[in-house]
Amino acid sequence: MESTKEQLILDIENLLNRYDGVSPTHINPELLQFLDRQTLLSIIDSILRQQEKTNESNVEWLEQFKQY
Repeated sequence: MESTKEQLILDIENLLNRYDGVSPTHINPELLQFLDRQTLLSIIDSILRQQEKTNESNVEWLEQFKQY
């Protein structure tokens, strides 16, 4: 089952709002007129990749303390 554009917008908002202490992100639904489904999926992919890079950086940073 394919996600609707509305659901993809909600998914993007949820990804951006995962972190405590960050101001909530709300995406104007009028953007649905301008963004196609593929673009929304690309945005989700980009957010997930960035979060993955951040997690890898955090692990590398934490690894340095294992030496002690």
